[in-house]
Amino acid sequence: MAYVAGMKCARCGMAYSADSGAVRCARRDDGRLDLSYDYDAILDHLHRDVLTSRRAGVWKYRELLPINDTKNIVTLGEGGTPFLRAQRLGRRLNLQSLWLLDETRNPTGSFKDRSMTVGVSKAVELGCSTVASASSGNAAASLAAYSAKGGLRCVTFVPDLASTGKLAQLTTYGALVVKVQGLESGEDPTVKLLKASCDRYDWYPCPSFGSLNAYQVEGAKTMAYEIAEQLDWSSPDVVYVPVGAGSGLTGNWKGFVDLKQLDFVKQLPTLMAVQSTGCAPFVRAYEQGFDPLKITAWEKPDSVATGLMDPFPWDGDYALRALKESKGKAFAVTNEEILNAQKLLAKTEGIFAEPSGVTSLAGLIKHFSSDEVERSATIVVEITGNGLKDPDVVMKSMPNIPTIRGSIEQLEKVFRFTGSSP
Repeated sequence: MAYVAGMKCARCGMAYSADSGAVRCARRDDGRLDLSYDYDAILDHLHRDVLTSRRAGVWKYRELLPINDTKNIVTLGEGGTPFLRAQRLGRRLNLQSLWLLDETRNPTGSFKDRSMTVGVSKAVELGCSTVASASSGNAAASLAAYSAKGGLRCVTFVPDLASTGKLAQLTTYGALVVKVQGLESGEDPTVKLLKASCDRYDWYPCPSFGSLNAYQVEGAKTMAYEIAEQLDWSSPDVVYVPVGAGSGLTGNWKGFVDLKQLDFVKQLPTLMAVQSTGCAPFVRAYEQGFDPLKITAWEKPDSVATGLMDPFPWDGDYALRALKESKGKAFAVTNEEILNAQKLLAKTEGIFAEPSGVTSLAGLIKHFSSDEVERSATIVVEITGNGLKDPDVVMKSMPNIPTIRGSIEQLEKVFRFTGSSP
């Protein structure tokens, strides 16, 4: 059974019972329904040693997720991703305890699988037949995969600039994919159409942000659970998170707070939110001290980190609260910084991440260069998406690859030309 105590709209305060079946606020005010849990009841059944004995993955933490019956769970084996000590990268940055949560290893190649296994499982539990999303690619691809596994129809709206790799995933999973123009207007046209279509056709909305779906963001909490468990039930000092709509940052903070409430960890980490300078509405809101409920959209998004090009951070209110409570910061990095971080990660740790997924590392490097990083701190960088999601960006900067006949003499010419050696 689920241990959800209730739900409350973050914008208007309207309360909902745990068994109401509500997915979004009935007032349609774009307020996220925040779930609360009965921690005392959870502690009657769940302890750290119980979790340690279970098989790795999102659903080992089922008592902290909002599904009532395990028969409704739709899973592809998400979560339980490698938590790696980045020794070579750490030495390069002169950091003593640098860790990477490698979310590129999830079934569809991004951390969105954690959210969508929960979102789609709840759709099955509520008896829905059609699920719909608005996404720059990763969340849509994930939703399409889990919908296919669960036998649900999937409709997804993507920006017309979505990468070929992500579109290939979507169509192969059998989703109805619609590219929507108008992202440069400062209003996300995919979200606008998602709202209208779900209202018209009574579809189950399942984007990767909380204002249209109360449940999926709970899946992102499991990143925090896994980090703490791998660190022997302690929180790291700092966690760097890429930010688009803010759902990943929101999920992380929810997860660490859960663990603190359960007394599974003694302290909470500092969260660092990183966006691209080409689309940084959340950073702007942080720097200018905006009211969390009055964040303004970014006009004309343009970035190599296409997965973070959300003109409006739908979970920005909770994410800003997370930064305040964790004493964290939000800042932006350039395309050049992102691409440099992508190459550095691949060359030092063997992880090929998409630009969106490595924006977090670009943020750490920027902090490192400005001497804002404590060298002895335990630092976690979340690498949230696989490089094969967006190969076009890499191909633009790919060097010419020599073609030769199969002889040692020809090979030695390559060595001389490239300045390398046998």
